[in-house]
Amino acid sequence: MTTAVIERKWHTTAEVAGMLGFGLSKTKMLVLTGEIRSVKVGRNRRILPEWVDEYVRRVASEAKRWSA
Repeated sequence: MTTAVIERKWHTTAEVAGMLGFGLSKTKMLVLTGEIRSVKVGRNRRILPEWVDEYVRRVASEAKRWSA
C-alpha cells in the first residue's frame, strides 16, 4: 500500500508573515494593497505559495535595479 503525501496548497496571512519575517500588520497591508495576491475564502484570505514567490522575486528585482 502506498501512502500519499498531501502538500499544503494555501497559506494564511499569518503563515506568510512568518515565512517572510514580517509582522502580521505589514503582511495584511501587502495583501490588501494587492502587492501579495490572495483570494478570499469565506471570511479568510488565502495565499498560494507561488504568489509569495512572485512577491519575493519582484521585490528582489526592484532592489537590483536600485542598487545598480
